[in-house]
Amino acid sequence: MTNSVMFIVFSFAVAITTSIITAEQLSYKECENLGFTGLALCSDCNTMAEYVKDQELVSDCLKCCTEDSNDSTSKITYSGAILEVCMRKLVFYPEVVNFIEEDKDSLHSVKVQYMFNSPPKLIMLDAEGQHKETIRVDNWKREHIVNFLKEKLKHTSSSAV
Repeated sequence: MTNSVMFIVFSFAVAITTSIITAEQLSYKECENLGFTGLALCSDCNTMAEYVKDQELVSDCLKCCTEDSNDSTSKITYSGAILEVCMRKLVFYPEVVNFIEEDKDSLHSVKVQYMFNSPPKLIMLDAEGQHKETIRVDNWKREHIVNFLKEKLKHTSSSAV
């Protein structure tokens, strides 16, 4: 029985790996509707998987990401971020509320923008303040939002706490 269980587990692992490797890339519009712009590196999806235990979300990310290069300087970072959310819907996102109340001020390059009917999302900005990537954070825990931003935002002397 142990061999049959191991065979089933192995078969399942192969099936998952194959589906991830052969996963079709989604169109820009499909990715945008899911909260991804296609600018994220696939390693970012793997990092997100460590924080967000939602396999469907990780799978969608992998369908919208760009393959990493071996060059370590290709790791994308951003100059700032906007947390966009609908003020009326905040009651449904206590983790986002906790982030805004307790952590946002320690991340000087993060601003909050209230937009009617907008789900909670991070809009990542380049050095010119231009929108480069959108990441929905509806189901993220407060500490995951903080860790993600600390990893993805460029550190400047003005953002030191």
